[in-house]
Amino acid sequence: MFTWLREKISNYIIRYLHKPVWKYESFSVTSPEILESYLEPGDVLLIEGNQRVSSIIKFLTQSTWSHATLYIGDQASNHINGARLDLIEAEADGGVKAVPLSKYKYYNTRICRPKDLSKEEITRLINYAINRIGHQYDMKNIIDLGRYLFPYPPVPIFVRRRMLALGSGDPTRAICSTLIAQAFQSINYPILPQITKETVETSKQHYIEREIYHIRHHSLFTPRDFDLSPYFAVIKPTIEKGFNHKSIQWEHRKNSPEKNGAA
Repeated sequence: MFTWLREKISNYIIRYLHKPVWKYESFSVTSPEILESYLEPGDVLLIEGNQRVSSIIKFLTQSTWSHATLYIGDQASNHINGARLDLIEAEADGGVKAVPLSKYKYYNTRICRPKDLSKEEITRLINYAINRIGHQYDMKNIIDLGRYLFPYPPVPIFVRRRMLALGSGDPTRAICSTLIAQAFQSINYPILPQITKETVETSKQHYIEREIYHIRHHSLFTPRDFDLSPYFAVIKPTIEKGFNHKSIQWEHRKNSPEKNGAA
């Protein structure tokens, strides 16, 4: 009885959180065709979502990006309506799944690329994510979900990030970037590690200071961490294909004297 009621309440909250907000506006959308030309397996594609939960995550993390996916190219064999499933993502309403790139064709996006991964590391990274397709998250902790019904909590900014991980409920982990953080941690690639310094004696009265990297708990990662990380390059297709600002036809210069050859 209580299990049935708990699942019913959880599903209702999930449906509420995943409804689009009416005021979403996409300012700079890159078409899936152009994105596909510049995406490489192992890239992280950030998305500015238009759902209620997206607005909450953007507020809590003080960031444009509310969702993160892993680009796997043609590594997944499944297709939906002829569209290749080339992204792996984790969402509260469906767990871990592969989706087509076209799913986000009307959204603002950003490509974040890890540096100098070997083919073996990329394969291990992608396999980690693919092997988790179909994993369903436990919805029993509805306290975590209910927390998102109050999008603007009166808490300091430095506390908001940890609100995403309070209770460590599976719905919270599914909403955020846990899957991708775990995938990169599986190949020991840094995102935003905690760094401490220690002094090491190399010889008598000679010391060096070295940095020690500590893995942060995966439940604390958010989409913006891939954007902020110094270990991921931001790839902008418009610039990559050879942008020339002099070729822009500005409306206010259409009939200017300079345009007409006047002095």
